[in-house]
Amino acid sequence: MADDTERLARGRAVTEKLWGARAGGQELPAQQLAPEFFRLVTEYVFGAFWARPQLDLRSRSLCTVAQLAALGRTDELRAHLAGALALGITREELVEVLMQTACYAGVPAAVAALNAAASVPGMR
Repeated sequence: MADDTERLARGRAVTEKLWGARAGGQELPAQQLAPEFFRLVTEYVFGAFWARPQLDLRSRSLCTVAQLAALGRTDELRAHLAGALALGITREELVEVLMQTACYAGVPAAVAALNAAASVPGMR
């Protein structure tokens, strides 16, 4: 089992692939309010789960986009759409994932997700 330092390093490597220099920044008010929480997110969400070898980052990114769209989590969706684009996932692939949301989470969820996507650079 990796120790905290190894997990955090793996998590930072993943977030840098998704968001480049912005990874770990203090962009959100929540990050300024609770920086320790976001360190834990980096360590566990990205360092313990996203870094697992059973799925590549591209697959994990597409799964995450679909799940966030289905849940209606548009703030996080916007961030993960930008990360997906950084990984080389195309705009067309992402639009298809968001459209597919309508089949399993409903048309309103898909419309909200597509509206959120329209505000992401590279998705317009």
